[in-house]
Amino acid sequence: MPIQLEIVTPERLAFSDQVDSVVVPGAEGELGVLPHHAPLVSTLGVGELRIRKGGSEESFAIVGGFLQVRPDKVVVMAETADLAAEIDLERAEEARREAERTLEGGYEEGADLAAARAALQQALLRIRVAERRRREGRRG
Repeated sequence: MPIQLEIVTPERLAFSDQVDSVVVPGAEGELGVLPHHAPLVSTLGVGELRIRKGGSEESFAIVGGFLQVRPDKVVVMAETADLAAEIDLERAEEARREAERTLEGGYEEGADLAAARAALQQALLRIRVAERRRREGRRG
């Protein structure tokens, strides 16, 4: 028996479907949710959200937010949620290089180092999720 999963960002509904299971990047580590999971509210970290449905798996690069598990539904409210298949690897690499340049410059007037670190973390996550999906796609 599947469970309804919704992944929501401030901009859009990123995903809505019945799934067999979902693994989310919790603030304290990965958290797996199957149908009939106990009700739960948790904060999300930065990482890969994996969805299993039938014999296939989909991944999202998730940055922050909250998870709510209810008897009938799992809701992921994330700051960002990028489907692995839709991640532009070249754009993510450029974002990584730009964040690294900002961090290397470090003491420039007006450089927001916290924002640059967050941008670097998000770019590295997108690259990791996209590359893992491409590797697994070639094997299958």
